[in-house]
Amino acid sequence: MRAFFIDERRADFVRTDMSGRTSRRDHGAPPLAGRARIAAMTRTVCLAQNPDADALLASDMFALLTGMLLDQQIPMEKAFSGPKVLADRMGGLDVRRIAEADPEAFAAVMATPPAVHRFPGSMAKRVQALSQFVVENYDGDVTRIWADGDGAAVFKRLKALPGFGDQKAKIFLALLGKQFGVEPRGWREAAGHYGDEGSRRSVADVRDQQSLLEVRDFKKAAKAAAKK
Repeated sequence: MRAFFIDERRADFVRTDMSGRTSRRDHGAPPLAGRARIAAMTRTVCLAQNPDADALLASDMFALLTGMLLDQQIPMEKAFSGPKVLADRMGGLDVRRIAEADPEAFAAVMATPPAVHRFPGSMAKRVQALSQFVVENYDGDVTRIWADGDGAAVFKRLKALPGFGDQKAKIFLALLGKQFGVEPRGWREAAGHYGDEGSRRSVADVRDQQSLLEVRDFKKAAKAAAKK
């Protein structure tokens, strides 16, 4: 496991092992993964409601997956801004660096004010567990999660990710289909109501400030109805 330290002046995540960058193997791009990469290169997203943070989400699918993981008990915008904060503090968002990081050092990066999450300690463990799972099972390439198979198969893989349950997996599947061009057969059915066309139920439906307000209105109404 590599050692890291934090430069308190810049809150940077600095590698003490100067042997060089982690090497990556190119497995090629299966059809769905290839389409996702192309979509990410040309897509504009508005999940963080911040141009720089959203640009990272649009171009880096690990950042998008991490934002989805962080999206609980804090506003959506802060959750999806988290990957950009981590990237700034670490000199880039690298799934292998996070997976191999010293847990205490990574937790400190998450907790450095302003903290990435309301609960930086527990979420640091979840982000690191997610990173380790992706490295061990997908060789660090998150697009392999949805590279093949139908919607039910992709949903099953998403649900198996650390920190992802049934609802989060469905929402992320809907987000992939609605905004990133990942449309395996039966993806809308596998995503449940989150996959409904024209819905305003979740982050999958947020494309601008107006749709964000509509999603929040829907959630408020659903919460009020559940109390009756």
